[in-house]
Amino acid sequence: MSELRWDPINKEWIITATHRQDRTYKPPRDYCPLCPTGEGAFPTEVPAEDYDLVVFENKFPSLQALAPEPAVVGSDLYPVARAEGICEVVLFTAKHDGIMSKEPFSRFVKLVKVWKDRYEELGEKDFVDYVFIFENRGEEVGVTLQHPHGQIYAYPFIPPKIKKELDSSREYLEETGQCLFCSVLEEEQGDGRRIVASNDSFTAFVPFFARYPYEVHIYANKHLPSLKEFGEKEIEDLALILRTIIQKYDNLYGFPFPYIMAIHQQPTDGSGEDYSHFHIEFYPPYRTENKLKYLAGSEAGAGTYIVDALAEEKARELRETEPFTG
Repeated sequence: MSELRWDPINKEWIITATHRQDRTYKPPRDYCPLCPTGEGAFPTEVPAEDYDLVVFENKFPSLQALAPEPAVVGSDLYPVARAEGICEVVLFTAKHDGIMSKEPFSRFVKLVKVWKDRYEELGEKDFVDYVFIFENRGEEVGVTLQHPHGQIYAYPFIPPKIKKELDSSREYLEETGQCLFCSVLEEEQGDGRRIVASNDSFTAFVPFFARYPYEVHIYANKHLPSLKEFGEKEIEDLALILRTIIQKYDNLYGFPFPYIMAIHQQPTDGSGEDYSHFHIEFYPPYRTENKLKYLAGSEAGAGTYIVDALAEEKARELRETEPFTG
């Protein structure tokens, strides 16, 4: 069962998806549902003995194209709606123990092309307003399947965090005539202390307002609202800087760095072209080599983050970390 329930206090939709309680949880290596299906072996989600990159619909989706009717009747204060949408899984490699930072540049290029394809195709559906591409990496952020993979949610609404930042950018545009994200990038480039890496098309930095010690944002250098506007140059440059940042993360303390990666871009409902700006945000939970940052009372209860590190110092650490693993 899945449905949308409206929170009138925070003005946002909550997805109820009770069937996800039964989703696969930390299976043994021999029963990984994301590995290729070997001859005579446990059948997986991929009916092939090998693969490159794979995209398929999530077996335990929070959103469904043919969503059922809500289990409860809503009211004026508490509206409900069908959880209409699409949830997909993106497999980065056929190797169960694969580490993306050690994968060749060509695989990152293919991944960006896959993201672009799914953004465009899913965004054309009339019940989809926002295509959210993300990755949860590591048990520290709740991953239950170790095989390298990401996800794509095609929402029937613009998610609240995205909506808030787009509203801020729209208001800034109305006041100044400029995209807010373009101004943030200009400020970061002008200061320089928080820049981690850059190339012709993208700049990676620890933002002035970072909520996590090793938080990194990757901004398009030009005002590109979404993946749809990417040419071959932008695809390759994004692949390159993405690989560089992940390698820096993994080399920082000598182990695969867990994180949540989120791609923010233009809604697919057609709004926000002038004030949407393609960027990627990384939220790593580690604050030192052996200490995690937990969201406690101030963060979870009040929405106010407390960061026990200077963005400038953490950016320097990442900038000075060798990106290549050989």
